[in-house]
Amino acid sequence: MRTLKLDKKIINEDSNCYVIAEIGHNHQGSVEKCKEIFLHAKTAKADAVKLQKRSNKDLYTKFFFNSIYDNKNSYGKTYGLHREALEFKKEDYIELQEYAKSIDLTFFATPFDLPSVDFLENLNMPFYKIASADITNIPLIEYVARLKKPMIVSTGGATLKDIERAVNSISSINKEFAILQCSSSYPTHPSNVNLNFIKKLLEKYPDNIIGYSSHDNGIVIPITSYVLGGRIIEKHFTLDRTLKGTDHPMSLEPTGLQNLVKGLHKVKLSLGDGKKVRYPEEEAPLLKMQKKIVALNKISKGQKIKIEDLAIKSPGDGIPPYEINEIVGMEASKNFEQDEALDLDFLNK
Repeated sequence: MRTLKLDKKIINEDSNCYVIAEIGHNHQGSVEKCKEIFLHAKTAKADAVKLQKRSNKDLYTKFFFNSIYDNKNSYGKTYGLHREALEFKKEDYIELQEYAKSIDLTFFATPFDLPSVDFLENLNMPFYKIASADITNIPLIEYVARLKKPMIVSTGGATLKDIERAVNSISSINKEFAILQCSSSYPTHPSNVNLNFIKKLLEKYPDNIIGYSSHDNGIVIPITSYVLGGRIIEKHFTLDRTLKGTDHPMSLEPTGLQNLVKGLHKVKLSLGDGKKVRYPEEEAPLLKMQKKIVALNKISKGQKIKIEDLAIKSPGDGIPPYEINEIVGMEASKNFEQDEALDLDFLNK
């Protein structure tokens, strides 16, 4: 059975879905706001929260770092300054780690560059996420794989060859990783989600946990991914979808995340074991709604029963309708009143 342990939880085909609240930079650069988001994620019963870590001056070219970024979502006049305003320092991460531990919530992050990997590993992150944009960044993928910690890899925008290359690179170093179907459009239109690719990933990688990184709106599509075999769901999370920032509009608010987790648990219960059984809870409703064979009019003792002597009526506490042809031609050994249920003990061949 495919299995992956993330922090304290074991994920397999029979487990509940592992739900990651992707905070990204929805904290808007505020540690206190980030803590508040952590607490709401915990209340919603998410399994983990995730941030994104960038070493911006190492990640971007000077031209890109200094490019004008002046719009309604900007936190700085250039793209680099915008990103810098949203980055947490080491002491911030330590404070957030301690807070997450105090509420028993798993906290990890996505590194976007090698210095960020070192930064996060120095803080002893329990596992790592590789963003969709880095599915082709084999040097980064292998660098993380060598840490020998579990990995989660998103596949937004990837080709089959990109996925195979990344998987081969990881698996030659580290066997503990999951693969998430994803679409790198924000928000993702349902026609671009392609959840059926989860089934192909399950077939192609039988030893790995498969999941879904959701950039679509709402909870229906993520819940459906569980039905198709996804056992990890990553969903953007915010306290207010109207806040400043590009990720807020496609994120879930606290009530939405609670509904997602509840929905996933209900779906797991509803899938069952695939065996058809009659449940005890069905007995009373079926008694009332099912039917039995009764006398249409009075049937006299010794009378040979014809089809026109019979009726099918509720409740279903007698001979079932599928036996009606067996009753026809039998002889009554007692009188039956109108609507009285026929009884095999008083019918003779």
